[in-house]
Amino acid sequence: MLQVLNPATEEPVATVPAATPADVDAAVARAAAAQRGWAAAAPADRARLLRRFAAVVDDHVEELARLEVTEAGHTIGNARWEAGNVRDLLDFSAGGVERLNGRQIPVAGGLDVTILEPLGVVGVIAPWNFPMPIAAWATAPALAAGNAVLLKPAETTPLTALRLAELALEAGLPEGLFQVLPGTGPVAGNALVEHPGVAKIVFTGSTGVGKSIMARCAGQVKRLTLELGGKSPNIVFADADLEAAAAATPMSFLDNSGQDCCARTRILVQRSAYDRFMELLTPAIEEIVVGDPADERTQMGPLISRAQLDRVRSYVPDDLPGIRGKAPEGPGFWFPPTVLTGLSEDAPCAVEEVFGPVAVVLPFEDEADAIRLANATEYGLSGSIWTRDVGRALRASRAVRAGNLSVNSHSSVRYWTPFGGYQQSGLGRELGPDALTAFTETKNVFISTEA
Repeated sequence: MLQVLNPATEEPVATVPAATPADVDAAVARAAAAQRGWAAAAPADRARLLRRFAAVVDDHVEELARLEVTEAGHTIGNARWEAGNVRDLLDFSAGGVERLNGRQIPVAGGLDVTILEPLGVVGVIAPWNFPMPIAAWATAPALAAGNAVLLKPAETTPLTALRLAELALEAGLPEGLFQVLPGTGPVAGNALVEHPGVAKIVFTGSTGVGKSIMARCAGQVKRLTLELGGKSPNIVFADADLEAAAAATPMSFLDNSGQDCCARTRILVQRSAYDRFMELLTPAIEEIVVGDPADERTQMGPLISRAQLDRVRSYVPDDLPGIRGKAPEGPGFWFPPTVLTGLSEDAPCAVEEVFGPVAVVLPFEDEADAIRLANATEYGLSGSIWTRDVGRALRASRAVRAGNLSVNSHSSVRYWTPFGGYQQSGLGRELGPDALTAFTETKNVFISTEA
């Protein structure tokens, strides 16, 4: 059994049966049977059912949001957005079902066409930091492309996934087409990765686990999408609107208590603007409201678990200089908003993914130095560039090695644009106009017209 704790109180809220390898094997068999009928259905019928699923989710946004607050400690505002994002992804993907077009390619002696066919059964291993939306990033387009989906949620956050599976049946999706398999990574996760009946794995999580999954998929030449870690830069040039940059910086790394692969945890500030930027940033950090995630006024909630709290603490000795906000005392996995200064650029906190509400500030001299610092990491997921110079913004955007960049903004994820990382931040892309094709095979058919 998996025990689910409320991270804000440390109280148990549910126990959930953990899937075994036999459970996974049975689920794959059910999924394969359901997928054959689903793929054979008329595209308009599949699209209609996915839109109905979206409508049912919309009717339960508040319920799903409250579950997310309880199991993940997300602020209620964030949780409502996450439930709404599931709805929007289903709607967006449904719009692609009837537009999953192949091509007609000019050839001599006949007609050549390509056909996009579903893979079959897709395994999705979702993380605990954004349980609903990241699960939907893969589930919605995979279903739309004609596949069945087996979703393994994180051990700490299975409740919203289980409820979504119930809502899918309520919406009329076939039995077995979308199943949720709560369980541990070493048992249920490994069984899903290694099962020969699973055609593709989509994994979001740590780089270390992603590498292990990649190695195990290699034996079967199994298709794979990985969204892994990040250590994203927030580059502030001296010519930027410093007031706007400083005001936006706190939530660029404190959203979801810093448990975000896109968090801008390396704040790079041009030396000539450093003092003024820090003057503006200090009150912005100190004023962040940390507390009960169910309170509408709360901006930051707890960390997910005791283990995560201990990990974050290990990166922040009490004697390090910087800015520290406030956090509740007593039960719950609380850590205050923290900005560290005076560190070397190769300090562990400056180069490793902390996955908590902690950022470092590093000064740079000029544009070349900013790019050098921004790229001084094994990751390449996201980042921000603050400047009023359009030419500099374009040069820096081309030079920073990351899959998702924002200029004068910290926005990284939109369901209608592609998302994914460079280097050890991942493999492949999710979301955007090509999301459905990532769950298809391309078949080429030549028809001779020779007499």
